[in-house]
Amino acid sequence: MDEESQRIGAWRRLLADQLESLRRAGVEQMAVRQTAAPPAACPRDGNGTAAPPRANEPRANEPRANEPRANEPRANEPRANEPCSERGRERGAADDVGTAVVAALPDAGAGNVHRGETADGMGLGQSLDRLRREVESCARCPELVRNRTRTVFGVGTPRTRLCLLGEAPGADEDRIGEPFVGRAGELLNKMIAACTLRREDLYILNVLKCRPPDNRTPEPNEVENCRPYLERQLDILRPEFICCLGAVAAQSLLRTTTPVGKLRGVVHAWKEAKVIVTYHPAYLLRSPNQKRAAWDDLQLLMAQMGISVPHSQPG
Repeated sequence: MDEESQRIGAWRRLLADQLESLRRAGVEQMAVRQTAAPPAACPRDGNGTAAPPRANEPRANEPRANEPRANEPRANEPRANEPCSERGRERGAADDVGTAVVAALPDAGAGNVHRGETADGMGLGQSLDRLRREVESCARCPELVRNRTRTVFGVGTPRTRLCLLGEAPGADEDRIGEPFVGRAGELLNKMIAACTLRREDLYILNVLKCRPPDNRTPEPNEVENCRPYLERQLDILRPEFICCLGAVAAQSLLRTTTPVGKLRGVVHAWKEAKVIVTYHPAYLLRSPNQKRAAWDDLQLLMAQMGISVPHSQPG
């Protein structure tokens, strides 16, 4: 890549970051003024008054000798005897070209486009693919490596406002390589639909990328071994909102031992993202009486996202 291309790329990334910061601050529109070249300075006499052109001296933008002359005056060409101050005001008014949209929500409100490149200049998809390959070759947890069929990295659009964070892959996820595809995944899909969202508009991932044997709870050292991958993944995605599904997801991300019941109903923070905690779909299958509470959590999340949802809870 030559020096000019690198400079252009750097400016593009800087502009994208500035626009993203404005969008996160709630700015949806801003006035844009095009910058035009300043009008040519008018010659001044000793008293500071605009002086008329000298004899035989062509005006600025006037055709030279033997140059074809159009019937209509060129744009920005000074008219005869027109004061410079009037020309400057006229040009300034012409520069105001209206407004430009900085960010707009799509139909579901969940697919807002983030910047198209990461800080290293790679596209979001490229950065995720590179991290995915690192995860596939990871051998930090020998027991998990011995028992896994494949790693389960994550699924969804990298250009998303919302990430759903689960605990670890189960048997179905380990076999297919995608998070939340079993019975818990079916319930999660109903929860997503009840929020007027679509699964493909979100990004779904887990704290662990490998299935623990017999679906046991992840060990603390396993969570710490996988944490760098999780944080890098979230840094690439840069979601506005993270919904933690269950105790392992919430306690791991927020680095707390507080039970889920006390973490619910509160908007937490992880870096720039707002974090909402609710129950894991697998727990809701075992304890259907908690579905009402989970629906309250989802309504809180949608309110934070500015999305209207019906009051009836999913099945």
